[in-house]
Amino acid sequence: MKYRSRKSWLALFLPFVMMTPFQASAGESVILLHGLARTARSMAVMETSLEAAGYHTVNLGYPSTEYPVETLAQNAIDDALSNCPQDNTVHFVTHSLGGILVRQYLSRQKIANLGRVVMLGPPNKGSQVVDKLKDVPGFKMINGPAGRQLGTDPASIPSRLGPAEFEVGVIAGTRSINLFLSTLLPGRDDGKVTVENTRLEGMADHIELPSTHPFMMKNKTVVHQTLHFLKHGRFDRTAD
Repeated sequence: MKYRSRKSWLALFLPFVMMTPFQASAGESVILLHGLARTARSMAVMETSLEAAGYHTVNLGYPSTEYPVETLAQNAIDDALSNCPQDNTVHFVTHSLGGILVRQYLSRQKIANLGRVVMLGPPNKGSQVVDKLKDVPGFKMINGPAGRQLGTDPASIPSRLGPAEFEVGVIAGTRSINLFLSTLLPGRDDGKVTVENTRLEGMADHIELPSTHPFMMKNKTVVHQTLHFLKHGRFDRTAD
């Protein structure tokens, strides 16, 4: 079921959206894909901001901890596409695992009217957290089969998907609220993924923002940069 909270979030974010020249053209949809062990509710701020900018948005939950990446990608994206007007340009805004679902889906089939993709905190090169914790008792129960597929080894899903052959911008967070997980990550990170491992060969743009992994899709600066990339195909360097 699609999660809706337009009135409460719109009141908070509409003034911000109205200050930016990011109004969508006619016939543009955005599919939102939340992260691992999250729900459509986690993307509510982003959804409201996109709708206020004139995009037709589709924010559907999917059972991220119940199936492997291959099954989740096919089912979640097919379902979301069926909720987009047939002649619309279709963009994606993803958080974490959601970005891997898009890569998986596009590795198997094309979306004829595909627009731009913005990935927030994606483990595009996997996460060392998974490498070190995937065999710990309880990890699979909490994160499901997809969670165990997100390591950095050559057999992992992120490692096997290859470079982007679509227009994608990546936003990496540089702050963490999980100091334990950060000790498992080399270099700067957002608490789940290193900045370096968000990078994807073939990406159109990449930007680092002072945001944490769990909350970046609610961050005003992240929202601003997402809207800017969807409109212009690049991030706003004047806001750095």
